[in-house]
Amino acid sequence: MQKERFRLVPVSHLVLMRDDKILLIRRFNTGYEDGKYSVVAGHLDGNETFTEAMIREAEEEAGIAIKSEDLEVVHVMHRKSADERIDLFFMADRWGGEPKNMEPGKCDDMRWFGADDLPPNTIPYVRHAIENIRKNIFYSEFGW
Repeated sequence: MQKERFRLVPVSHLVLMRDDKILLIRRFNTGYEDGKYSVVAGHLDGNETFTEAMIREAEEEAGIAIKSEDLEVVHVMHRKSADERIDLFFMADRWGGEPKNMEPGKCDDMRWFGADDLPPNTIPYVRHAIENIRKNIFYSEFGW
């Protein structure tokens, strides 16, 4: 009998910056890290690239339109929690529309925070990624 191959969970994250502020959303009623702040993010649905997933999640969660050429990968994280994940963190220097909470059943707050003043209840791996991005560190490992 052939052994099943090991699998990683792929996740795209969006770090939106404006005037040295970062857009964060507070998770609500999801069953994962509820009450904590994160960035716009989501799993790949399969048969899509990280970039395509990020464009889709930006529209679904924040109601903004981003073009692939406006996205840049700024951090990669190999993360271990209940499973192992590969997280790609993107930044966009422009987008269409003003971010708004498109998923009030999963997010109860969306606002801009100073990059040096993240809320204490920011998800730890997200805080770690933001700190590394600000230091121009492209790769990290978290949760090992």
